Amino acid sequence: MNRAPITATGAERLKAELVKLKTEDRPRIIQAIATAREHGDLKENAEYHAAREQQSFTEGRIQELENALAMAQVIDVASLDIKGRVVFGATVTLEDLDTEEEVVYQIVGDIEADIKENRIAVSSPIARALIGQEEGDVAIVKAPSGVREYEIVEVEYK
Repeated sequence: MNRAPITATGAERLKAELVKLKTEDRPRIIQAIATAREHGDLKENAEYHAAREQQSFTEGRIQELENALAMAQVIDVASLDIKGRVVFGATVTLEDLDTEEEVVYQIVGDIEADIKENRIAVSSPIARALIGQEEGDVAIVKAPSGVREYEIVEVEYK
């Protein structure tokens, strides 16, 4: 059985989301369905159908989170003693050699990836190019938009 890696922080975030879904969202949706049923004919009741759709989405997300957490291999990044090398969980500061812009990414498991929060999946092209590199190295990323070169400015383990 292949266990998916996840950071300790990411596991805590997913557990918190799971608790919220089970203790807040699920009861609220059940109440919305009950209220909509009181309105009569369910065939033409938009509130009922919207609540059922929301219930389906929520139950699916609960199942997805439970499965992901059950199959996860939690890795505590802060306890790693790897000096300056990019590994799973590392927070990496990069400089784009073309634009000279700096960007910071944390390499995380697929389920916890969120580009808005600068958390990239370990399976992404940029993460695959960075893994194993060290501070000062130039990583060549073969992305869908073309080849990009990034200098690794700093590697942190938070």
